[in-house]
Amino acid sequence: MRRFNLELSVGLFFIIGILCLAYLSIRLGKMEVIGNRGTAIYAEFSNVGGLKDGAVVEIAGVEVGRVKDITLDLDNYEAKVQLLIQPKVQIQEDAIASIKTRGLVGEKYIEISAGGSEKIVRSGGKIRDTQPPFDLEKAISKLVFGKV
Repeated sequence: MRRFNLELSVGLFFIIGILCLAYLSIRLGKMEVIGNRGTAIYAEFSNVGGLKDGAVVEIAGVEVGRVKDITLDLDNYEAKVQLLIQPKVQIQEDAIASIKTRGLVGEKYIEISAGGSEKIVRSGGKIRDTQPPFDLEKAISKLVFGKV
């Protein structure tokens, strides 16, 4: 009987530990398990240059969302990026979405420069003005071969 109680308590402790680890992984990874909270909008870029799903979306240096999905638009061969923006944040129709890099070789993220329009991009809408990331390799190549 004593051995059974010990095995039962160790088993319960182990299960509680696994559940706590799973909870922390989900919270720290900022993953959504049940439902998506936010407004889904789109932006099309000629090149995403290493941007990945889950990348941060910022306005004025403040995180306002994440990149949910990146697909290829087969009509015009551009990258279609789905952004999941917090519900309280409204993006103007003339906003500009740019792909930036943290530091010289850091992670990629999307920065949205606010516009001045009164019209707001609705859920499923699209940011029309986009800027692809700065290609450092291409710039060095132009500099080296004298095509600046």
